[in-house]
Formats: sequence, structure tokens, C-alpha cells
Amino acid sequence: MKEGLARRVFNLYYDGFRSMTVGKTLWLVILVKLFIIFVVLKLFFFPDFLSSHAEEGQEADFVANELIERR
Repeated sequence: MKEGLARRVFNLYYDGFRSMTVGKTLWLVILVKLFIIFVVLKLFFFPDFLSSHAEEGQEADFVANELIERR
């Protein structure tokens, strides 16, 4: 029976992941790191600057003026 390429690739990774022991722990560490990078760091170190400095609906004008003035 001829399977599609996407199905064969999926089966390759699925079978490989199922038979892993240490790999599952490593994937868990990777996912926790990604969560920390994209969620926790964004909340504490990258506040929503635009909403606190531009009026509602005027965000594009604020950005354009800042780009022109900063040059």
C-alpha cells in the first residue's frame, strides 16, 4: 500500500518518539525552556509599550512619527 510522504514522515517521528526513554525528558526540558522564553520573559521584560504611549486607534500614526523623528 502506497502512503503519502506526510504520513511516512509522521510515522517515522511517531515511532522514534515512542521508543525513546531519555529523549522524552529532553523534549520536556526544551518545552519548559520555550515556555519560559516566550511567556515569562515577555511578561516581565517586554511590556506593551505601544498601548501605554499611543491612543486607541492611533498606533500606526505613533509608530510612523517615531520612525520619522528618530532618523
